[in-house]
Amino acid sequence: MTTLQSLKQALRQEAERIETVSSIREPLTDEEYSIGFEILLRDSGWITYRDFVVPHLTQLLTPILTSHTRISVLEIGPGPRSVLGQLPLVLRRTVGKYAAYEPNALFATRMKESLSSSSGMESPLPCLEIPPIIHQRPFNLHESESHAEKFDVILFCHSMYGMNSKAKVIERALEMLVQRPEYGIVVVFHRDISLKFDGLACYLTASFSTGAVCVADDDLELDRFAPFVAGFTLQDICKYENLRFAWRKVCRTLGRRDEAYLGHLFFGSPDIMTVFTRYSTSLPDLAAQVPLLKGELVVKNREALSHRPACIVRPTKIQHIQQCVLWALMNHVGLTVIGGGHSGHCRQPNVVAVDMSAFDKVHIVAAGDDKKDPTSKLGPLVIAEAGCKAGGIVRESMAAGFTVPLGSRPSVGAGLWLQGGIGHLARLYGLSCDAIVGAIIVSVKNGRLLCVGHVPAQHRPAGAMCPEYEADLLWAIKGAGTNFGIVVSVVFKAYPATTHGVRNWVIPLMNDNDARFKINYYDLYAAQRLPANCSVDMFIYQEEDQMRLGVTLFENPTAEVNPMTATIRTVLGSERSFKAVDDMGLFETDMYMSEMHGGHGGNKMSSFKRCIFLKDIGYSPVVNLLIKTMKTRPTSLCYLHLLHGGGAVRNVAADANAFGYRQWEFACVITGIWPRGEDGTELAHNVKEWVYKVAEELLPFSWGIYSADLGPGPRDAALASRAFGPNYPRLVQLKQIFDPHNVLADACPLRQIPATQKLIILVTGENGVGKDYCANTWASVFNTNYGNHVVARTVCISDVTKREYAAMHPDVNLARLLHDRDYKEQHRPAMTAFFDAQVACRPRMLEEHFLAVVREAMSVDVLFITGMREKGPLVTYSHLVPEHRLIEVRVQASPQTLRARRDYYGADGRDNDKQATSGYCPTIVFKNEAPGIEPVRHFGVCYLLPLVSEDIQRLAKMVRPVPDFPRPHMTFQHVLGIAKHPQGLEVCTRLLASLLIGGWITVSAIACCETGGFTFASPLAEKVKKPIAFIREAGKLPPPTISVTKSTSHISASTSSSSKDKVIEMEMYSIPRGSLVVVVDDVLATGHTLCAVLELLSNAGIRPQDTVVLVVAEFPAHRGRELLYERGFGAVNIRSLLVFDGV
Repeated sequence: MTTLQSLKQALRQEAERIETVSSIREPLTDEEYSIGFEILLRDSGWITYRDFVVPHLTQLLTPILTSHTRISVLEIGPGPRSVLGQLPLVLRRTVGKYAAYEPNALFATRMKESLSSSSGMESPLPCLEIPPIIHQRPFNLHESESHAEKFDVILFCHSMYGMNSKAKVIERALEMLVQRPEYGIVVVFHRDISLKFDGLACYLTASFSTGAVCVADDDLELDRFAPFVAGFTLQDICKYENLRFAWRKVCRTLGRRDEAYLGHLFFGSPDIMTVFTRYSTSLPDLAAQVPLLKGELVVKNREALSHRPACIVRPTKIQHIQQCVLWALMNHVGLTVIGGGHSGHCRQPNVVAVDMSAFDKVHIVAAGDDKKDPTSKLGPLVIAEAGCKAGGIVRESMAAGFTVPLGSRPSVGAGLWLQGGIGHLARLYGLSCDAIVGAIIVSVKNGRLLCVGHVPAQHRPAGAMCPEYEADLLWAIKGAGTNFGIVVSVVFKAYPATTHGVRNWVIPLMNDNDARFKINYYDLYAAQRLPANCSVDMFIYQEEDQMRLGVTLFENPTAEVNPMTATIRTVLGSERSFKAVDDMGLFETDMYMSEMHGGHGGNKMSSFKRCIFLKDIGYSPVVNLLIKTMKTRPTSLCYLHLLHGGGAVRNVAADANAFGYRQWEFACVITGIWPRGEDGTELAHNVKEWVYKVAEELLPFSWGIYSADLGPGPRDAALASRAFGPNYPRLVQLKQIFDPHNVLADACPLRQIPATQKLIILVTGENGVGKDYCANTWASVFNTNYGNHVVARTVCISDVTKREYAAMHPDVNLARLLHDRDYKEQHRPAMTAFFDAQVACRPRMLEEHFLAVVREAMSVDVLFITGMREKGPLVTYSHLVPEHRLIEVRVQASPQTLRARRDYYGADGRDNDKQATSGYCPTIVFKNEAPGIEPVRHFGVCYLLPLVSEDIQRLAKMVRPVPDFPRPHMTFQHVLGIAKHPQGLEVCTRLLASLLIGGWITVSAIACCETGGFTFASPLAEKVKKPIAFIREAGKLPPPTISVTKSTSHISASTSSSSKDKVIEMEMYSIPRGSLVVVVDDVLATGHTLCAVLELLSNAGIRPQDTVVLVVAEFPAHRGRELLYERGFGAVNIRSLLVFDGV
C-alpha cells in the first residue's frame, strides 16, 4: 500500500512536471487545510487514534495520575479538537491546566468553543482550574525561557510536519517540563516513521505499521485531499486546473482498492510514537564513558539499517557494557544490542545501540581442561563471545575437531543462538540453545556481572557473581536470551565434527493436485520416517511460470545406510547436484543460495521473513494454504522454505528451557524477497504484508511461531504469545525479575503478567443486532481504560470455518469472505454444506475451533468471541476452559431495528444464528437500540469493565490452593478462607452486590444453603437490606417446611465418607410465590446442591426465570451448568465472581 509520504512525493513530482518558472505555489488556506484534515480523520484514519494514539496516551498518563492529583498539559498543533477528549473521563478529570499553540484560525476557534463551558456541551476537560489558553500562533522556538510556563506533559500529536530543526523543537519543549516531580514527558506522534531527532535518546518508542487512510474515489473529494497531502495549490488558475486533473490520476494510480470497500482508495499511514524526558539530552555523558562507533555500521537487516539510533556505542571491555546499562538505568531509557545484525529490531529510532563486535573471541576447552571442575562430564566446550558470528565459531571449533549446532547462515550472531538456533544439525544434536550450558551476562537490573551455569574457571571474568535465581536465568536465556540481560559470552557443549552428503532435486509441480500429492508424499513417507542423522528440506517456489518443489536431502555418510534414504533417491531419480561437505560447508548448501532464481546469495536482494512451526504439512488445509500462498506472492522471488525438524529437537522436554515448542516437523520460513533498489517502496511494503498474512493464515494450524524474528511492533506483539508455548507465562514473570525497568524493551515482546482471573466474553445474538460492532467497541473500552492495564481482543469463531473453507477452495477470496457481507452471502450455502460435512466427519470440531481461538489469544486478558452458533454456549464450553471466567452477553434489538439493519446490510432477513432463547439464560443482555457508539461504550464501562476490577484479582488471591486434598493429586481451593482475610468479606460482599445488574429493588429474598452459603449471604443481605431464607438439612428448621432430596456435594463425593443422599428443607412461607429470588452460595461445582435448592424453590412457587444465582467461585471442570440445564434449570441466571480449575 502506497504510504502518504510516498503519495506526497509523487504529487510534488507531478507538480514540478506541470508548473513553469512563472507558477507560484500558494500555501493552503485555513479552510482548505481544515477540509483536508477532516478527510484524513474519517473512517480508517480514526482507527490510528482509536487503536494506537489513545491507548498509548492512556498508558503514559496513568502513572502520572497516581503521582499527582492535577496535571498540566501543553498541546502543540492540536487541530480543531484535543485528542485528550478521547481519553477516559477519569484521566481527563486530572487535567487542571491546559494550553495549546494552534496557528490555524479555524482550528483555534473550534478548540476554544469545544473547551468552553458556555458552549452548551460538557467540556472534554471538565476539571480545569483556570481557563484554557489557546495561542493562535506557531510554537515559538526562541521564546524566552524565563517567561515560559512549565508543564507536566507536552504533546505533539501529528503536528511536527513542516517544522525545521525538529530536535531543537524537542529540546525547547524539554526545557518547558516541570523540574519536580520528575515524571514530565514530551510525547510525539508522527505519521512518517523515519522521523529523526539527532542527539536525543528517547524514553519510549512504539510503532503502528498498519495505519491507513481511506478517501472516496470522487473528483471533488480528491481535489480536496491531494492539495492537503502535497501541502500547496497553484496561484495560476489554469495551471492549477491541469494539476488537479493530474493529481487525481496520481491518487487513483497509487491508491489501493479493496473489493470490500468499493469506490474508495486506501493509502498507508504508518505511525510512530516517541517519548522524551528531561534525561533525553544526556548522550554526552554516555559518550564520555564508552567508545562510540566510528563510521557507519552496516547490518544485514535492511529494516534495521533504515532506523537511525540515537547513537551506536562500541564497548571494548566488559566495564563499558556495565557503564552503558548504568547510564540507561540512571536516565530511564532503553538499549538495543547488535550482534550479527540479522534482527529487524537490533537498531531502533532514537534508541542507543550497543555494538558487540569487539567481543569476537572463540575458545575451545577440551574434556578435562576445566580448571574449575576437572571431573566435569560435559565433555569438550566451546566458549563464544557475543560478537562472534556462527561461521567463525564453527570454523574455530572444526580446527579442534568439534562443531556446534548453529543456524543456517554463517553471518548470524548471538541473537539467533539465544532464541533457538535452527540449522541442519538440529535433528542430530538439537537446537543451538539446547547446547548452551553456561553464560556470562551483564544484568540490566543493576549492571552487575553475572555468571550462570557451567563456565570454566579460566574463562570467568573477575568480579562475576552467581545470581540468586541462577537456574531461572540460565533456563530463560536458552530460548529467549535477548530479553534478560546483555550476554557477553556463551558456553556451548561441543560435538564431533563430521561430513555430510547433500543431494538436490528440483521437481516441477504440474497443477494443484500434483503439488498436494508430492508435498504429502515427502511429508508422510520421507520426512516423518527418516532417522535423526538425515533430514530433508523442501522449497516451494516458482520459476519460469511454473511452481516447483525443491528437495534437499542431508545424509551423514558415517552413519548406517537407511532404507528410507535409498527409497527417496529411487523415487526422485537422479539428483540435480551432489556435494560432500563439512560442517562449515553446510552453510552454503541451502537451495536458495545457488539453485533458485539464479541464486539469492549475491546480496542484491532484500528479504523479510517469519517462521511458523508445522507438524502435518500434508494435512489438507495446510497444504492448500501453502499452494495458495505461492499464487498470491507479490514478487516472483518469494518462496517457502520447509526446514526439517524433529529428531533431537523433539527429545528435549518442552519445559527444559525457554524454547517451548518441540513437536513440530517443519519450520516453515515464509520468505519475502524484493530487489534491493526497491527498499522502502510500495513493493517492499506489499511483500511484508504478504509475509504477515501467510503467517496469520498458517498460525491456526501451527505449533507456534519462531521468536527470533519478532520485534516490538504491534503485529509481532500479537504473534509473540505463540512463540514460547506453555513457557510464556513463566518468561513474563522472569522478565519482571531480570529486566524490571524494561531496558531491553525492543526484544521479542513479553508483556506484563496476564490477569489471574482471565475473562472470555461470548457475544451472541441474531443476525443484524450488531454483535461484531458491540464486541469491537467493548474491546476498545478495555484497551483504553486507564486502570486495568489489560489487553482485550475480538475474534469471530466462524472465521476458523471460513479459513478452512477458503483453504479447500483456492478460487475463494478469503479477505472478501471475512469482510464483504455480499460476498459472504454468495458463499453461505456452500459454506453451510461444508460446515455440516466437517461436523459429520469431526464430531468435536466446534470444540476444536473454540479451543483454537482461546489458545491463539493466550496472552490476552479479555477475549471477545463472536460468531457462536450453539444453543447454550456457556453450558457447552465452560468446562473446556476451567481456568477462564466465561460469560455470555446476548445482544438484542427490536424487530423494527433488525429489519432496518438487515435491509441496510443487504441480508436476506433469515436468522442463521441457531440460538434459542427459551429454556436458557445468558449472563447479561444488551439491547442495542439507540444509535451511535456511546450507548454501547456506556454498557461496556458500567457492566463489563467491573468484571476485571482490581477487587476481583484481590479476591482471587485470597483463595488459598491446598494440594493433595481431599485426595492425592487433587488441589482444593479454600474459598471459605476469604472470610479469614481482613476486608475479605467486605470485598466479596461488595462484588456480589454488583453482580445483580438490574439492582436489588425487585428482589424479595436471598436464599442460601448451609454451610458455605451462610458465610457470604448474611453480610450481603445486610448490605442490600433483604431477608434471608435459610435452607438446611431436615430437622433443623421448625415446621411447616418443604423439602427435597439432595445428592452429595463435590467435596463429599471426593472423600471416602458416606455418599448417602440427604434431605434439605426451607420454611414454607419464607418466600412469596412468584417473587424474584437471589440464591447465594460459596461454590458451583457439580451442581447437585444448587439443583436441589432450585427444585426446592420451584416447589415453593418460584420460577427458574425469576431466580438469579450468585456464587463466589465456580469450578467449570465439574460441568455444573450442564447438569442444571439438563434438569430444566437452564433459564436460571447464574453469575460467579471467580473461576478455578480444581475442587
